Amino acid sequence: MAYTTTAQVKTYAGIGGSGDDILIGSLITYAQKAIDNYCNRTFEGSATNRVFDVGGDTEGNTLWFDEDCASITTVTNGDASSTEVTSAQYVTIPRNRTPYHGIKILSSAGKVWEYSTDPEGAITVNGVWAYSATAPNDIVHACTRLATFLYRQKDTSMDIDRPILTDAGVTLLPGSLPNDVKTILEPYRRR
Repeated sequence: MAYTTTAQVKTYAGIGGSGDDILIGSLITYAQKAIDNYCNRTFEGSATNRVFDVGGDTEGNTLWFDEDCASITTVTNGDASSTEVTSAQYVTIPRNRTPYHGIKILSSAGKVWEYSTDPEGAITVNGVWAYSATAPNDIVHACTRLATFLYRQKDTSMDIDRPILTDAGVTLLPGSLPNDVKTILEPYRRR
């Protein structure tokens, strides 16, 4: 899944025709990866399994995730019968907003994290391992804007990968992400 579409970039940039659609698609992929790298998280995903270690990823009744989790479908404990830990038996961390960073088995559930053979990979959580199932609107805009910025760079004759000295003696430093894109992304950065 992409955070933005070729059509959205073309509309934003005022591009007509379909001659550069493949290029724009490639730039969207690059822009999305740049956003994920800058923020140290993924903003969109689908349900997949992740496995966790008893002892390594657990602390008492708390299981700590190694990635953002937008939603949880199932949690399977590592005991001999692979018992499901139902949503009525745990609370999410944090409780009232996503992404989740972990879950804690309720004391009243009468369960603990366990394993039958090896603690490694004993717990399986199926969920959406991303900030959200679909990218937030401001992330969509940032990706559209960044892909447009990258598209427009193809027509510049300047080398923007190194400092440039102008005729007036002013040093222009190479660009990174555009400042408006950084401003949008800054609150989403995972430290």
